[in-house]
Amino acid sequence: MKITVKLYAVLQVGRYREKELDFPVETKVGAVVNSLDLPSEHLDILLVNGRHVDREFLLQDGDVLSLLPMVEGG
Repeated sequence: MKITVKLYAVLQVGRYREKELDFPVETKVGAVVNSLDLPSEHLDILLVNGRHVDREFLLQDGDVLSLLPMVEGG
């Protein structure tokens, strides 16, 4: 199945902003995150099609997975 992965802010450094990737049917968000080898200290927000999910969320063909770092402000 094909999903689109979008990386934001510091997660893009040395990577990409958006990329379509192939994964087996019934892949969970956590498996995708692990395959990307992202720095876990920067990964905080997981969205699928704009909705918050956890690492156990089961992806479907055509989903958009957005990965964001913790939001800081001041």
